[in-house]
Amino acid sequence: MIYAKFAEIYNELMDDSLYEKWSNYVQQRSQKSTLLELACGTGDLAILLKKAGYEVTATDLSIEMLEIAAKKIEANNEYFELAQLNMLDLSPMGTFDTITCFDDSICYLSDKKQLQLAFNQAYEHLTDNGKYLFDAHSLYQMDEVFPGYMYNFKNENSAFMWSSYEGEVPHSIEHDLTFFDWNEDKQAYDVSEELHKERTYELEVYLKCLKKAGFKDVKVTSDFGNEEVNESSTRWFFECSK
Repeated sequence: MIYAKFAEIYNELMDDSLYEKWSNYVQQRSQKSTLLELACGTGDLAILLKKAGYEVTATDLSIEMLEIAAKKIEANNEYFELAQLNMLDLSPMGTFDTITCFDDSICYLSDKKQLQLAFNQAYEHLTDNGKYLFDAHSLYQMDEVFPGYMYNFKNENSAFMWSSYEGEVPHSIEHDLTFFDWNEDKQAYDVSEELHKERTYELEVYLKCLKKAGFKDVKVTSDFGNEEVNESSTRWFFECSK
């Protein structure tokens, strides 16, 4: 399963300043009431939103991510519900005033059918006049920035190699992740691999699917809501009202 090993590396490498930006984006566009965070990862944004006054429920598909999130929540003395949940099926949940899905997590959905289902589920689990806030990789990011990207990381006991290459369908990317963990007994590295697949779509596809789900007054920006979308925007931000 993806993120089984990457959860630890993700937690170590993630730029913490991004969580503040996502938090500000949410606070500027929603009331501080009930909030469901989808794809919460290791819990940093959920903790910030809880501290800001939201009644948070945080979910992720990866149990490894949730285990790290639980430790962070306890360390911050900010207790709220954590649940393993697929954004394609929110039936175990009630309704919320705000639903969020950041860090381009929507791009892990495999096709337009899943994209539409995710939007339908978010709409059904929002209260009247609720807000659905999410981001996605732009065409520029997926087609121009990612292909050929490489990153290497090493510490005392482990190493990590990340290579990205163009996927099989338009506007998609495959991230090939290889992990090396030192095994003291064998006096050698244990090697494991994960393959992460992402895809995005033309902006018009997102807007059409959101409209079909029932959303109205959809606003799209870049740079955490601070800039208008342009050809070199790397991430699109969507503010959708029910």
